[in-house]
Amino acid sequence: MRLGTRGSALALAQSGQVAAAITKATGEAVELVAISTEGDHSSASLASLGGTGVFASALREALLAGECDLVVHSLKDLPTDGYPGLRLGAIPKRADARDALIGSTLAALEPGAKVGTGSPRRVAQLRAARADIDVVDLRGNVDTRIAKVGAGLDAVVLALAGLSRLGRLDEVTETFELGDWPTAPGQGALALEVRDDGASVIDAALKAVDHTTSRLTVLAERAVLAQLEAGCAAPIGATAVLDGELLFLSATVYAPDGSSSLTSAHALVMEGSHAERALLPTELGERVAAELLKLGAADLAPLGAGS
Repeated sequence: MRLGTRGSALALAQSGQVAAAITKATGEAVELVAISTEGDHSSASLASLGGTGVFASALREALLAGECDLVVHSLKDLPTDGYPGLRLGAIPKRADARDALIGSTLAALEPGAKVGTGSPRRVAQLRAARADIDVVDLRGNVDTRIAKVGAGLDAVVLALAGLSRLGRLDEVTETFELGDWPTAPGQGALALEVRDDGASVIDAALKAVDHTTSRLTVLAERAVLAQLEAGCAAPIGATAVLDGELLFLSATVYAPDGSSSLTSAHALVMEGSHAERALLPTELGERVAAELLKLGAADLAPLGAGS
């Protein structure tokens, strides 16, 4: 079984974990197939490249061309629109969705300190929390970003999940709690995408690694993005939690400069048939997004739903 992946250290680490889980569950050997993407080679900002979907397109093309049997994405990098000929086959158990700061704590940063991030959401959150610091656009892999601390930057913001998968949690100086600092819809989760005509052995592998709770929560978060017609890099944070049969979702839209924000939160009970329950996360996400639009989110941030 050939598993397509980006060639970065983080992508290979997380794909290796997925491959090991598939082999353990099915007995099938899995070969990693590294695929180069435009986003891996360009130093331009994600916005100028067309958003984080730039990481997904090459993987999808390779999958459709038969160069691999399935591909693994960081779910937060995957556009919410479907892709002809492909389907979202599985969402493995989600890792910690929080953001982390490396180099300092937020409170300890001196006025004028330089903090690096390539995420418009993190830019807005940093500026909202510390209007007196200088937020610097930052690209590159995890190692490259961390290396900037002390070499032009005072701190960088990264996803805790990626640091964990690379064994670099010991460098974290502060972790931001989701209640105060919601992260990108789907952050910490991986997605396995397959062709619509996938073989039965692929379906068995997908079933073996799919995690129901993770699927329900990330689908609710992503439904907010889809309803707002916002891209993966939009200044939006969302957090869904499944507590027993209660699915809770909160989402926040930020002004790009961090000057203001809007939040909506709703919950619903996961009940009904299996087919009915599968639709509830999307319904919840749409409900939250509708309230955000009613509150004026489209005037606050660049959202397609407001055009």
